[in-house]
Amino acid sequence: MSMLTPPGMGGKYRITGDVYPRMRRPHRRRRIVLASAAAVVVLGAAGWGTLQLVDVFSGGDDTRKTTAGKQADCKPAPTPSATPATAKPPKPAQVTVNVYNATPRKGLAKATADELKKRGFAIGEIGNAPAAYDKKVPGAGLLLGAPAATKGSFAVLGTQLAGATTKVDARTTADVDLIIGTAFKALSPKATADAALVALNKPKPAPARC
Repeated sequence: MSMLTPPGMGGKYRITGDVYPRMRRPHRRRRIVLASAAAVVVLGAAGWGTLQLVDVFSGGDDTRKTTAGKQADCKPAPTPSATPATAKPPKPAQVTVNVYNATPRKGLAKATADELKKRGFAIGEIGNAPAAYDKKVPGAGLLLGAPAATKGSFAVLGTQLAGATTKVDARTTADVDLIIGTAFKALSPKATADAALVALNKPKPAPARC
């Protein structure tokens, strides 16, 4: 073996001239690259599988399309204007009001009754409040009537006096009592009361049905 032969070459390679054999390390870099590529493929497959599972459990696009279709099919329900006329609030002329004064101030019952008559209400009795209510109504007023009054008469008369409370009794007649309380100052301004009556009679749209 020549002295110019690199150690460990076993005489397999002989150096001639000034050209030396290139000593290469094992192809470790290639294995690293291949391992990295394989890892990317595995991660991509795992991500795709996760998306498929999410679509399966959430219903995927079919669920979204079905929901959108249902929303598109929703239609507004008929307005209350299609209900029978008996369901509408009565007109002021159809409400008979008894006006009673539960305060120490004189003349309130008569003056209030006269104003309600100008506004179209039918007037019944006028006088002092019964002993059960005399000086015992702290608010602006109390509307007292049969249970049927809660279906319309209370709402119509209530447009004339803001802050009035309501109560039912055992009567079977359609008349309603307006008992003036200690906090009473005056009926609501006519313009305000008229606007409240218009809003009360205006049909409200029902929620959409799907």
